[in-house]
Amino acid sequence: MSAGWFRRRFLPGAPLPSPRPPGPRASPVPYRRPRFLRGSGSSSGLADASHRPDARPVRSPARGRVLPWNAGYAEIINAEKSEFNEDQAACGKLCIRRCELETEENQEWLMLCPEEFLTGHYWALFDGHGGPAAAILAANTLHSCLRRQLEAVVEGMLAPQPPMHLSGCCVCSSDPQFVEEKGIRAEDLVIGALENAFQECDEVIGRELQASGQVGGCTALVAVVLQGKLYVANAGDSRAILVRRDEIRPLSFEFTPETERQRIQQLAFVYPELLAGEFTRLEFPRRLKGDDLGQKVLFRDHHMSGWSYKRVEQSDLKYPLIHGQGRQARLLGTLAVSRGFGDHHLRVLDTDIHLKPFLLSTPQVTVLDVDQLALQEEDVVVMATDGLWDVLSNEQVARLVRSFLPGNREDPHRFSELARILIHSTQGTDDGAPGEVSYDDISVFVIPLHGQG
Repeated sequence: MSAGWFRRRFLPGAPLPSPRPPGPRASPVPYRRPRFLRGSGSSSGLADASHRPDARPVRSPARGRVLPWNAGYAEIINAEKSEFNEDQAACGKLCIRRCELETEENQEWLMLCPEEFLTGHYWALFDGHGGPAAAILAANTLHSCLRRQLEAVVEGMLAPQPPMHLSGCCVCSSDPQFVEEKGIRAEDLVIGALENAFQECDEVIGRELQASGQVGGCTALVAVVLQGKLYVANAGDSRAILVRRDEIRPLSFEFTPETERQRIQQLAFVYPELLAGEFTRLEFPRRLKGDDLGQKVLFRDHHMSGWSYKRVEQSDLKYPLIHGQGRQARLLGTLAVSRGFGDHHLRVLDTDIHLKPFLLSTPQVTVLDVDQLALQEEDVVVMATDGLWDVLSNEQVARLVRSFLPGNREDPHRFSELARILIHSTQGTDDGAPGEVSYDDISVFVIPLHGQG
């Protein structure tokens, strides 16, 4: 990203992106639940759960509907925080074209060669905020963006080593050596395709929200299995973990104002205009008061992972760029996440300060070589939005997985049942005793890895 582009796009006084030509406003994005929930029922808990009058219904796919890899899914709506469930989910099979159908010769060749498509599988969770529109658009759009991006690099993915030139020409005889020295592998092309797909999807969502006059944003957590490897791409605060008999492996990293403090502070340091004189980029252990003026207090800036002391000036009394901690941390007093889709026109209340410059749609991608694991029948990936992780730790989720799956091997719907158990465990104890409760929307995928080669 060039400094000139950034200034033109985001800084005060710079022109905003060209709007669409005048015309009729598009229809609002219609609210819906995931397609694979059609025909599903809902219940307020498991068969042995107490039926509390305040219990919220848990939904999962109908018994006859099979998700990719027999994955399980369940969801629960928030406790009247908003009218709609702002989470969305999507899953399916990815079919990636290996070549173009242009001539009759190609048509004949493809009839003789059944490997016209490279296939993979896809699961995704989108946690919306400011309304469900962005999450719905992401669920409808991201898989198509990813397929296009993978088709653009598929020939390089299938080569023994990704070639310098996809066309096959050789401008420099040392090109293979340069590629090898860079350590570029086929999985790097998949990672790049995921990153480009997230960027493309964010741009599509921005255009569609503007056209329909809607607002909002969402986080994104995506798992893709391709050529024996699992790719987990995360932009936001949802989480994925691998649970095995003797291992718990995090597969994602949460992006919040706290975890990305230095990146956000550095942006404010390079472009102070973004704060419009209303905020201080410095972090203090608490918000400073007038009585702190002239005192030496703890602080840290964008270049610091540790702490130091500074004498408090008047400008330090402004509202902090990042305020609060843990679940209460907010960016510019507004957002609890620092990556995701949408929010293109979100502003700080009663100001012209845009949040989008501080937000990234770029995911962090983790790669797991599934073919290299000695998989067992109970090895699963658990993906869930933050409502689950606000209440359950990785270890608690792993205990529930390990206690349920071994005794239910004959149940073809056990992975959806496990997803329901995980959600039920966030709703307090069955006997009415005090227990930590998540009032947020929660969506959970449980993806079995064994026997899916």
